[in-house]
Amino acid sequence: MKFLLATIMIAQLASAFRAPATTSTRRFIQSQNKRAATFGVLNGESLTQQKHYHHSSFRQQPFLTTRRHMSDTVEEAAPAPAASTGYPFASIEPKWQAYWKENDTFKTPERRTTNEDGTVTKSKNKKKYVLDMFPYPSGAGLHVGHPEGYTASDVMSRYWRMTSHDVLHPIGWDSFGLPAEQFAIQTGTHPEVETKKNIANFKRQLQMLGFSYDWEKEVATTDVEYVKWTQWIFLQLYKMGLASQSEVSVNWCPALGTVLSNEEVINGLSERGDHPVTRLPLRQWVLKITEYADRLEQGLEGLDWPSGTMTAQEQWIGKSVGTEIDFNVDGVDDKKVTVFTTRADTLFGVTYVTLAPEHPLVSSVTTSDQKEEVDAYVTATSSRSDLDRTSSKEKTGVFTGGYAIHPLTNEKVPIWIGDYVLGSYGTGAVMAVPAHDERDYEFASKFGLEVKWVVEPTKKDGELSTEEAFTKAGVNVNSGEFDGMKTQKAKKAITAKLAEISSGGPKITYKLRDWVFSRQRYWGEPIPIYFPIDFPEGVEDSDVDPKVDGCEHTIRFDKPIPVDEADLPLTLPEMEDFSPGDDPAGCLARAKDWRYFQKDGKWFSRETNTMPQWAGSCWYYFRFLDPKNGESAFSPELDEDWMPVDLYVGGAEHAVLHLLYARFWHQVLYDLGYTKHPEPFQKLVHQGMILGSDGEKVRNCKSGYHLEYHSSCINNCLVDSSYQMSKSRGNVVNPDDIVEVHGADALRLYEMFMGPLEAVKPWQTSQVSGVVRFQNKLFNVVKEAAKNDASVEMDEETTKILHKTMKKVTEDIENMSFNTAISAMMVLTNHLTSLKDQVPREAAEKLTLMVSPFAPHLGEECWSLLGHDDTLAYHPWVEHDEALCVDNTVKMGVQVNGKTRGEIEIPKDADQEGAMGEAMKVQSVSNQLDGKDVKKIIYVPGRILNIVAK
Repeated sequence: MKFLLATIMIAQLASAFRAPATTSTRRFIQSQNKRAATFGVLNGESLTQQKHYHHSSFRQQPFLTTRRHMSDTVEEAAPAPAASTGYPFASIEPKWQAYWKENDTFKTPERRTTNEDGTVTKSKNKKKYVLDMFPYPSGAGLHVGHPEGYTASDVMSRYWRMTSHDVLHPIGWDSFGLPAEQFAIQTGTHPEVETKKNIANFKRQLQMLGFSYDWEKEVATTDVEYVKWTQWIFLQLYKMGLASQSEVSVNWCPALGTVLSNEEVINGLSERGDHPVTRLPLRQWVLKITEYADRLEQGLEGLDWPSGTMTAQEQWIGKSVGTEIDFNVDGVDDKKVTVFTTRADTLFGVTYVTLAPEHPLVSSVTTSDQKEEVDAYVTATSSRSDLDRTSSKEKTGVFTGGYAIHPLTNEKVPIWIGDYVLGSYGTGAVMAVPAHDERDYEFASKFGLEVKWVVEPTKKDGELSTEEAFTKAGVNVNSGEFDGMKTQKAKKAITAKLAEISSGGPKITYKLRDWVFSRQRYWGEPIPIYFPIDFPEGVEDSDVDPKVDGCEHTIRFDKPIPVDEADLPLTLPEMEDFSPGDDPAGCLARAKDWRYFQKDGKWFSRETNTMPQWAGSCWYYFRFLDPKNGESAFSPELDEDWMPVDLYVGGAEHAVLHLLYARFWHQVLYDLGYTKHPEPFQKLVHQGMILGSDGEKVRNCKSGYHLEYHSSCINNCLVDSSYQMSKSRGNVVNPDDIVEVHGADALRLYEMFMGPLEAVKPWQTSQVSGVVRFQNKLFNVVKEAAKNDASVEMDEETTKILHKTMKKVTEDIENMSFNTAISAMMVLTNHLTSLKDQVPREAAEKLTLMVSPFAPHLGEECWSLLGHDDTLAYHPWVEHDEALCVDNTVKMGVQVNGKTRGEIEIPKDADQEGAMGEAMKVQSVSNQLDGKDVKKIIYVPGRILNIVAK
């Protein structure tokens, strides 16, 4: 009987998903099983536990993950209503979208109102600020991977409105950036024209999907008023000394005409376009994020973020407590190589020093005999990004011919250069201890350099092996007066000795580097800085014009002047040619009428670098509070009312840089008193990537964290991007096509039903029809209920199923376990379908309310069919009765001599006599006891019935 009931239940669930199980689906199920997503463990419960979770038919089949539903081919058992019809989404969805727009349904509520007597009344509701990582509006428009996160945040927004929260749910556009500029260069179209066109298309698509955004809050980073306040924030950074100029070794791409980050360079080529990249020193604006390194690390405590993202941020900040050590350069007066190490205890094991090829001392320490070889190596290294160099397994290097003096032994140690050492990290030099560092050991082994063992294991850790580097803590040997000290004590003692002889001391360093903030391109915010101009001696400003070719002049970059805040925004000049050219000053240097200007009879030159795309996305969540404010970036009252962001949803590819930069700007504004909140994003959720086809995207990632859009992550795991949905691979699925055939609600339901929100999932267009059948079935159930009056009452079974569903859906939405919430509603819908024309109105209303955050057009239409004139967007959420969610009976196995021989269903409070009475009715149990004497009965109510017989 149990098997039969379970089969019927599976058939009911599978009725919406009859498509055959593809290889990709089966492989996906296997991968999800490995993650214990929803198969083996569902919300912390085992499948065995879940089988006893629901009453009657609920209890026979747990809520399995969506893909299992999809792979079933069992035909539906429950009959459909005689008047079954399809849900007419094509007419209904535009109707409700027009209604929401006309009635400002999702207008953000005011959290405070000023009364006639001047007093202020604040809202008694709790607030929820729900934010999506706002999109870059590309020409390709949305693909079906994009709405996943937007749908998740919209479900939560709609749910929280129905639970009496004040909700702020805005959207905007990250609209500056290199792609628009590249398109402008190729077509001769101004980037603003293409950007506005792309925004219009994205907006149409988002509105088509029924997202409950407050469109009055819409902003774009390219809006003139938005640019004004981005520039204003830059000026605050400048005034605090956090924005300054520096000559920085950067990745310069002549073809793109801009500086690229290390992550944008792969094997010496630009990630976009595969153009050659070289390393060269450029004057750059730099933001001193390193001054906030400690704050950025400490601020992570208490945030509700994915553990992998927290780890990634901590690793990127990379705080290290150790020792700084000075090595004098032999034969070169007043020159020393400074290194940082966390293992000062190994100082006596130093056998060489390695400099980064770009280290400023390379030319000083290189001998004439080695110069040609060193110069060639430095040139070859200049085309490789830091990421390439550190991720390469092959160790390369060149001996400079020079030597350093060991600070404690006065021995000479050779100085090498190697590209595994980065000039941008630490001091740009390392003391090499091959006996106790794996990287140094590999380098020394390749080049035949000396290895000195100065730390050995403690006795309990065994003997020292010289076949590989010993990198663990131990006891110092061959270390003079420090012999016999354990690692921690030796670190402190040697550090103190170095401080005593003025050759070093304790030091805290960070992997985090200051943020290079300049971009040599057109389509970005102009940096609001200008510089005075000097002319040759005897030449007056009134007699010359630096805009004229051949006019001799010098721009005093060493004397930057901030634009007066009253003169903001500083807008971009009109240009016809946006191509970068080969001038590192950028294309704005050619806009001479804009670049050069006179003030009080003196000539000045504007900064021709623009800000990176990151700038606008650092603070957009603030502008959403107050997008039409012309007097300030945002009001302090709205900051108090709405911040911090309660739920931030976006891709894991932004787990480090965007979140780190935004937190930096936020903490600066906090220090300046513009916000009362030390952190911007309280809860962060990363939706999983939707792939274009079957496959595991990330392989060998030990930490569980990865940068999905890079060729490798910070853990050097291998990333297989062949399955990623992208236009270049021809595997993009346009949501317009899905909506045209199945409707917006079907797309929303499918994306939330594919599997756990955070999981990587393959897209299967053929499976969308499954949720369409569920949608149609629910619509028909409501139509049947709408015909009935209060005389159609709920029976006990329906009542229990309804209340268990309300509890399940509520808990799952709170946990953002959307796939299992939808699964629960499918079960309820199938049960109500089996009632034919006796569907109770109450059950239909509760089901309508529950489905509405996922399928809002369907929800509104069903609500209207049930006789309601108003929108359900603010109708109170369903409430369950806990007593009706508890089963009165329990199923339990019956054992004979320790082996299960059958199963019984008995009242939860049944005594041993009652349990035995039911057990003896089971044929398989009675057969085992035939002709035997019962010696002992072990009975634990609700758990165990074991009959010992001989």
